[in-house]
Amino acid sequence: MDVCDVAGSGGIVGDRRSLGHLDGVSAGWAGLARCMEQLNSSETVSELRLEQVSVVSHLGHTRLLDRISFAVDRPGCKIGIVGASGAGKTTLLRLLNRLAEPSEGQIFWRGQPLSHYPVPSLRQQVMLVPQEPQLLGMTVEQALAYPLQLQGFPPAEVAARIERWEQRLDIPEEWRSRSALELSAGQRQWVSLARGFVAQPQLLLLDEPASSLDPGKTELLIRVLGQIGGTVAIVSHQLAMIQKLCDRILWIDRGQLRQDKTRLEMDWEEVQSVLSKKSAAAVSDWNDFD
Repeated sequence: MDVCDVAGSGGIVGDRRSLGHLDGVSAGWAGLARCMEQLNSSETVSELRLEQVSVVSHLGHTRLLDRISFAVDRPGCKIGIVGASGAGKTTLLRLLNRLAEPSEGQIFWRGQPLSHYPVPSLRQQVMLVPQEPQLLGMTVEQALAYPLQLQGFPPAEVAARIERWEQRLDIPEEWRSRSALELSAGQRQWVSLARGFVAQPQLLLLDEPASSLDPGKTELLIRVLGQIGGTVAIVSHQLAMIQKLCDRILWIDRGQLRQDKTRLEMDWEEVQSVLSKKSAAAVSDWNDFD
């Protein structure tokens, strides 16, 4: 079975949780017993589920998202979200950690309505890394430490985790004392991504994560994302990155879920053709204003 068992159109597929790290033989048997209980249970709980979710503009004339339904069965799925500019991709990400609220429909996270989670608690589990990185006036070191400090981690553990991720992401030690103004656009984006990795949320939401990265950093990002165990949802116009990394593809078109397929099922030539035509049309419309 693929790591990303799914059900579209609001369906649900049985949840098989990872055993995680086993601590001794007794813990191993206990974990196995819990896993078997879930496999044999008639109750099915998805990791993430959207049911007929719509978002209407403040004026009420436009549906930014229109009756979106899909479900992700279990942790570890890498979800690519593709579509033309303005299709509703970022709006979808913002819904998942309650930076926006649905006008209609419901979102469930690990079996509970998303609205039942206090926002601070939810955002420790579901973290969004926006396209435009913000260090909030902090130095790089302070920005990396901030999400862990909010969760009450002791200073020694904060420092140790930051050091591990600095090494893994090739972040130079001299960056630590720098502010956002002392970093390039690509460096700011890399620090923002590092903050997401340091926090280790259960669901990491990435909006155009490679838009300012050079090819070398983009390849490193793909490798790291492929190694982490949590669920990741990525919005990107870089189809090559989505193809390399993601198990599951959601194609959003004018607020609707046009296709929901695995990477191998997706017709990438069709995706590229449609998105290229829409991009060209958008440029043409913009030029009409000149």
